[in-house]
Amino acid sequence: MRANDPAELFGNRNEGRRHDWDIRKLHILRTLRDRGTVTATAEALLMTPSAVSQQLTNLAKRLGVPLLEADGRRVRLTDAAHLVLRHAEAVFAQLERADAELAGYLRGEAGVVRVGAFSTAVPALVVPAVLRLRRSHPALEVRVREAEAAEAYELLSAGAVDLALSLAAHAPSARDPRFTVVPLLADPLDVALPADHPLATAPDLRLSDFAAEPWIFGGSGPWSQITTAACEAAGFVPEQAHSAAGWTAILSMVSAGMGVALVPRLAGARGEGVVMRELPADRRPYRHVVAAVRRGAESGAGVGRVLSALREVSPTPPLP
Repeated sequence: MRANDPAELFGNRNEGRRHDWDIRKLHILRTLRDRGTVTATAEALLMTPSAVSQQLTNLAKRLGVPLLEADGRRVRLTDAAHLVLRHAEAVFAQLERADAELAGYLRGEAGVVRVGAFSTAVPALVVPAVLRLRRSHPALEVRVREAEAAEAYELLSAGAVDLALSLAAHAPSARDPRFTVVPLLADPLDVALPADHPLATAPDLRLSDFAAEPWIFGGSGPWSQITTAACEAAGFVPEQAHSAAGWTAILSMVSAGMGVALVPRLAGARGEGVVMRELPADRRPYRHVVAAVRRGAESGAGVGRVLSALREVSPTPPLP
């Protein structure tokens, strides 16, 4: 057998032979090499000398090579033993790296957390959270998947993502045993007006001031419901003059004087010829963003790190 041939050392399966490698016994052999005597090895490992000798005899039988030879009243390692330890050191090093990585995983400092998030949340929340985590926990990897609310919960339920960001209006019921829902932020809604609109510079605006205006919002889905609910809370039903889902299209129509729209501040939407007006705090509508995880997963350290980072980068906290 070639002394430097790992295939022979670990066993050639083609010959129907496979060596049994016992990490504990290899550790005893390494300690004997370092300590020099069976007695010192036994003391270091809190074993009896006879137990050390028995374990090494058993390892030699398993490997099929002599590991020790007499040297006066002591023993010394054979060349085969040194060959075994040369390869075992790589195993010990890999186990040390595995222990360190596992410890980091348990502390939430390593691992992978998969996040599903709706489109405006990705640049406004998820990306800043990822950048923050890269600085504080570089071994924790966040993988992002853009998904609207319904799809995000399907992905979460199926185990395809570990955390889903959505709007509260489309979050599962608190009674749903599959998920834990965590309030993340209250996103203010501002009014987008044409720059030459009579109310573009008016003081003390109310949402009800736009009751007679043509409105632009999606024909269905969460944004349609959020706009309608906000206007109804202000005392009127908005007249939907145009339907669009993308902010570029909506703001283009607002700029052209075709109507007004509610725009979430988180979207960071801006358009030429468009004025964004904040409503007074006591009359300001919001959309509520939540994070959801599978029930019980909120105690996971990695998911907890991501949730904390999302809270830290959220521009506005959830309302009490």
